[in-house]
Amino acid sequence: MCGVAGIFNINGAPIAHQVIKKMAGTMEHRGPDGEGLYIENNIALAHRRLAILDTSNRGAQPMASHDGNWVISFNGCIYNYLEIKQELQSKGHSFVSTSDTEVISEGLSAYGPVFFERLNGMFAIAAWNKKENTLYLSRDRFGVKPLYYWFNKKSIVFASEIKAIIAHPDYRIGVDLEALNQYFTFQNVFTYNTLFAGVTMLPPANTVSINSLSSDVIHHSWWDYDFTKPDGKMSFDDAKQQTKKLFSNAVARQMVADVPIGSYLSGGMDSGSITALASKHVSRLTTFTAGFDMSEVTGVEANYDERRDAELMANHFKTEHYEQVINAGDLSWSLPRLVYHLEDLRVGMSYPNYYISRLASKFVKVCLQGTGGDELYGGYPWRYYRVFKSLNQSEFFDNYYGFWQRLVADSEKKLLFTNEIFSKIDLNHPREVFERVFKFNNQLKYDTPENHIENSLYFEIKTFLPGLLLVGDKLAMANGLEERFPFLDNDLVNFSQIIPVKHKLGNLEAKLKVDENLLADKIKAYQEFDDGKNVLRKAMMDFLPDNIINRKKQGFSAPDESWYRGENAHYIKELLLSKKSVSSDFINPRYVERIVHEHVDKRINHRLLIWSFMNFEWWCRIFLNNEKFD
Repeated sequence: MCGVAGIFNINGAPIAHQVIKKMAGTMEHRGPDGEGLYIENNIALAHRRLAILDTSNRGAQPMASHDGNWVISFNGCIYNYLEIKQELQSKGHSFVSTSDTEVISEGLSAYGPVFFERLNGMFAIAAWNKKENTLYLSRDRFGVKPLYYWFNKKSIVFASEIKAIIAHPDYRIGVDLEALNQYFTFQNVFTYNTLFAGVTMLPPANTVSINSLSSDVIHHSWWDYDFTKPDGKMSFDDAKQQTKKLFSNAVARQMVADVPIGSYLSGGMDSGSITALASKHVSRLTTFTAGFDMSEVTGVEANYDERRDAELMANHFKTEHYEQVINAGDLSWSLPRLVYHLEDLRVGMSYPNYYISRLASKFVKVCLQGTGGDELYGGYPWRYYRVFKSLNQSEFFDNYYGFWQRLVADSEKKLLFTNEIFSKIDLNHPREVFERVFKFNNQLKYDTPENHIENSLYFEIKTFLPGLLLVGDKLAMANGLEERFPFLDNDLVNFSQIIPVKHKLGNLEAKLKVDENLLADKIKAYQEFDDGKNVLRKAMMDFLPDNIINRKKQGFSAPDESWYRGENAHYIKELLLSKKSVSSDFINPRYVERIVHEHVDKRINHRLLIWSFMNFEWWCRIFLNNEKFD
């Protein structure tokens, strides 16, 4: 919805207008509809506005509460704001706008910072309490909206995007080697570090408070996922009916806007279900699909283009449907732009996301997205079945960590990094970070196969999902588009967590009886399962055609294994293997050369790692060398 930025000089130094204005200006793409600044001595809040609810000036930010005690800058959308507004009106609060922002400012006036915990929606909020001279920063439960900060004991500088922080004159760019080590292990960062030294992401479901006496930033966690208390008495039909009801409610909640709303539409169940329900609220819903030029694609990737299935659904639901065909050559133009906007490198090969959000932004300001259904309802069974026979916590960690080393195994790090960088990293750090995700929650058990699958769901929704959400936010907002996620609704998430694993995975009970003599073939057998999201699939049967309900799961990915060996091979070699490479200060060029040649020569599919090398190369050029791109 917007971009948030601010500075609080806890040493009392006044803030220069041009500094906070420059920070806000770096995020104009997030809020092309207006800019607002609040500056008072040693506190400054900035806001770039993408007007969604109450597009008049009455919804402009930063916004003050009516009693004058609070000033807020807010990015996101609150889906239960109308219910809260009625409650506040009954307590005597008045409203001059129809925005959700005013509900937050008045809610803080009525209840204080604990009010953040009542919000059902996506948000990153900076709130200044003038009476207490205290700054509060808070993020939503699921981490849909990002919020970063840099704290140097004298000031805290914060923003929706890191590029606003590095615009502050006191910040000096450096590389966080712990984050770099994590990225080239997981293609993700499991801590709240970023590649920018000293810049931290505020964790989801956290609030921090900072005043003139603060010597550190203390995170206060007020919510966490919990899959450890399944309702053993819940029948499959109960799970199905309640999922159907809550999902329908979630889509209806997220249709609130004073601007056009559309929906992404792949050929899959999640986006199809959202489209089915959203089309009931809009007479002619606008939908968007990205497809791929498959003329030079071979193997399993030949099935990656979902346009035909999407077209069938668009016709079924009578949507106004738009498509974009992505070609191999589209990578080179988009990659530097993608890295500039992404900043905080994360999961996936995401340039198709950039293109489809760019397409959608030409027609709507809000787009519904299907992310979250897999993580809540068990959409990755081939991952869970790797660990569900683990005998204890130690074996579980060994099995699962082996899988999640998505890019480079620890045993190859000496080859990956230059000698200087390798001497500075802790080789054990990624494994420690991995285990810390589980150990943060002392409710997790490791006694049964169901426990192991519950733990897998917990891990992936705490690590993989935030990576997807971060990529989604940055690339949509790069194009002035707000994405919303009906699966990430408080009520639906709360219910999905208590659904027994046996209802989510259709073949679980059969697999619990798997012949122990399978030995080496066992892992291969587990990888072949496609039984995830069983109860969700059944709940959506009333909304979708049978051929979509029974369709095998497919991610949104370009056919890059083929393209990297074909048309894009020259670009990859030119970018990564030339003497102009900047990332060679960190990454061993001989290792990169080996990986590229192994892929191009069709010996090993290294598409994820090559993508990550290209991302980091452009990251170094843009943020370390200040290189401009055409």
